[in-house]
Amino acid sequence: MRASQEIPNPSHMAERKDTILYLDGVSVSFDGFKALNDLSFYVLKGELRAVIGPNGAGKTTMMDVVTGKTRPDEGQVLFDGLTDLTRCDEARIANMGIGRKFQKPTVFENMSVFDNLELALSGARDVFKSFLFKLTGKQQDRIDEVMEIIVLSKECFTEAGALSHGQKQWLEIGMLLMQEPDLLLVDEPAAGMTDAETEQTSLLLRKISGDRSIVVVEHDMEFVKSLNSRVTVLHEGSVLAEGSLEKIQNDEKVIEVYLGR
Repeated sequence: MRASQEIPNPSHMAERKDTILYLDGVSVSFDGFKALNDLSFYVLKGELRAVIGPNGAGKTTMMDVVTGKTRPDEGQVLFDGLTDLTRCDEARIANMGIGRKFQKPTVFENMSVFDNLELALSGARDVFKSFLFKLTGKQQDRIDEVMEIIVLSKECFTEAGALSHGQKQWLEIGMLLMQEPDLLLVDEPAAGMTDAETEQTSLLLRKISGDRSIVVVEHDMEFVKSLNSRVTVLHEGSVLAEGSLEKIQNDEKVIEVYLGR
């Protein structure tokens, strides 16, 4: 499917086997407030997708549902066309290959960049095995590869606490990459970054998409533009509009409720 094609209701399009994430009729209520209201959309395998919308549109709740933090009142959330995530707990979902990066980076500040990435290696180790653990050549190569991807090779032995805000964000993305996820949910990665860091973050996300699917929730429209991806606009818990950023920016409904004139 071409990225520029219009996407109607997902239940009428896209074979589920071609999707990494497939939400159909998802609703969530908190004390009578409908955070998600019959939300339906999908993300294709290898796709980079931006999700935007005003505060309270349901962006965080959508990510909470996908990662198992929140149970929907109704609807399906299918991962890789097969598994209904609404029937899985958070730990199982994480082990399936879904990674989530929150807005504030969470890295081990007193450990080096290398040690943070080593700690994040996929494959659980119990306490006893951790004492005896020794990196294989393949694992060492993978850490080196990820450090290069996140542009932190020169900071290999630098403590994470000494990194800039942007570098900490990249390190956390790198830690997620060490776990070989199929789907990454990234929350406002450009917040608090310098212009140079923002540009590098966009480049990083575009570089790592394709091998995996990435959903980026963001408010910075210049950053969204730099991603050059399909955009989904949420409003009052459902999809208001979807398409290229150019199409979104000229949509009267989106202008009225979110972008303004």
